[in-house]
Amino acid sequence: MPDPSAPPPRGPTLDPKWLSGAWLVSTMLALGILWVFVLGSQPGPTDLPYSEVKAMIADGIVTGAHLEEHAITVTTGREGEPATFRAVTPAQGDPALLAMLEANGVEITAEAPPQGSILAYFLPWVLILGVYFWFQRRMMGRIAGGLGSGGPGGLFAGRFAQPSEKRPGVTFDDVAGQDQAKTEVAELVEFLREPDRFQRVGAEVPHGVLLMGPPGTGKTLLAKALAGEADVPFFSTSGSEFIEVFVGVGAGRVRKMFEAARKAAPAVIFIDELDSIGRTRGTGLGGGHDEREQTLNQILAELDGFGGKEAVVVLAATNRPDVLDPALLRPGRFDRHVVLNLPDRMARRAILDIHARDLPLVDPNDLEAIAAGTPGFSGADLKNLLNEAAIQAARRHGDSITEADLQEARDKVMMGTVRTLAIHPDEKHRLAVHEAGHTAVAFHLPGADPLYKVTIIPRGRSLGGTHMLSKEEHHTLPEGYLRAQLAILLAGRAAEKRILGSVSSGADDDIQRATKLARSMVARWGMSEALGPVDLRESAEHPFLGQSIAQPREHADETAARVDAAVIALLREAEATADGILEQKRGGLDRLIAQLEAEEILDAEQIAACLSGGDKVRYLKPQPTDGPLE
Repeated sequence: MPDPSAPPPRGPTLDPKWLSGAWLVSTMLALGILWVFVLGSQPGPTDLPYSEVKAMIADGIVTGAHLEEHAITVTTGREGEPATFRAVTPAQGDPALLAMLEANGVEITAEAPPQGSILAYFLPWVLILGVYFWFQRRMMGRIAGGLGSGGPGGLFAGRFAQPSEKRPGVTFDDVAGQDQAKTEVAELVEFLREPDRFQRVGAEVPHGVLLMGPPGTGKTLLAKALAGEADVPFFSTSGSEFIEVFVGVGAGRVRKMFEAARKAAPAVIFIDELDSIGRTRGTGLGGGHDEREQTLNQILAELDGFGGKEAVVVLAATNRPDVLDPALLRPGRFDRHVVLNLPDRMARRAILDIHARDLPLVDPNDLEAIAAGTPGFSGADLKNLLNEAAIQAARRHGDSITEADLQEARDKVMMGTVRTLAIHPDEKHRLAVHEAGHTAVAFHLPGADPLYKVTIIPRGRSLGGTHMLSKEEHHTLPEGYLRAQLAILLAGRAAEKRILGSVSSGADDDIQRATKLARSMVARWGMSEALGPVDLRESAEHPFLGQSIAQPREHADETAARVDAAVIALLREAEATADGILEQKRGGLDRLIAQLEAEEILDAEQIAACLSGGDKVRYLKPQPTDGPLE
């Protein structure tokens, strides 16, 4: 029941500001309408031709005339009431008009000509210049990263990441597979935590640490972990952030960043992609780059500016240390070099465990097979692999990630997505022959890695692949192992030639890889008896990366011809080895071809059954491989 004593409900209230605005608009509208009616009620002069106005003056009915620059307005007393008429005077002028008015006794008035103002002449130019400078300021603001909020000083402030009050939550526990690098960096943690303890005894910890390694090995992650472990502010930027159109802007940004780090000391500064501004100065094609070189000079000056009291550590990352300027690497600057290598099998498993902590895996032990079959993968590659596995599980509406999802993700990362191609039966048969040749030679050749699977399902750019696994990590490659790899690479072409009587373009990638490997054996590793242990490789220096273009001739044309001959001999020997194995094991090869055509993918057990005549053979438990042989 509603309370009878309560006041009646009020209707919706209107904003007083809105009411005042509406009242103002209504008043202006009413005044405008009134003005129109008032002006409309007042009669104006009637427009007439100039000849009629002159006739009226000649008839003597005009009592007054008002002269303007290009018009005349006359007043008459005709019919007892004055009337006003207006006419436009000719541009050529009429000298007789004034005499006619005086002769008829007309009262003459005239309008004074308007007087020019200096402001009227300069105002348009002021407006034009104002618009020009406004557009120029807007353009400068966009180039410099936005001057609207920071004024001209924002041009030099840079875009480095300002540390927040909350420290980064990354620690050394989140970095796996880089134990040696963590050990070299960990001693800086104590310096950042207690800088006074070191300064009391005159100890000075290196301020510059250069992190080197392939992309994706965790250089940025290690820098964040150092700041997180020491619980200090973390300033991060990239070398490309310093390069601008205007010379001197990059140097100004470097000063601003180092000033901010000194004020927040102890702190960590991280510069990613140092090679973008730290390349060798004064050499290469096209001359130097003033902005880049001035920025590099400012970084060198800032590194020298540490007086030993500032607890600031500067970390820089690059995957091209060979192009850095020597001044960056001298003692007192980036004198400590920490190398981050691609992880081995145990390190890959540790990295997978970290990235899989929040993933619903059916069996975490499945990661062991993935770690064994991904040599050459970086930490970023492994993270991407687990993400692809999670996407695969979501596509099939699963609640957890199975081993099949992990294997499919691995194949997708290594070779690409499965392609749907309408392959002609003859082409499919040739493809099966080619892959069966790789598989048969790899199975029977001593010293080769064990097989994992063979497939003729197109993926990415390849139409099929023979997958092998490494029983152990290879840090050195024996000559016997390399010769076996050459034979396996050329076995697909040899199988096509022996069984089909011709070869195809499907061996393009095999020949390219085999030639590159054979040339390395001859020119780099001294595995040719005819040439011996001589470094005959081609120069690897690049003028566009800051190295000199004038390279001395390292060997004669005759020596280069001998290198080519040795490479050809190695390749022919490998092809003959593969052809001999295929000839001896022709029965097993035919069975393998037939079953591969029928099923399109065979695992290690099925391969062994085909090539061993149906007898069970001892083989290594299938685990993923270090890559397919196309």
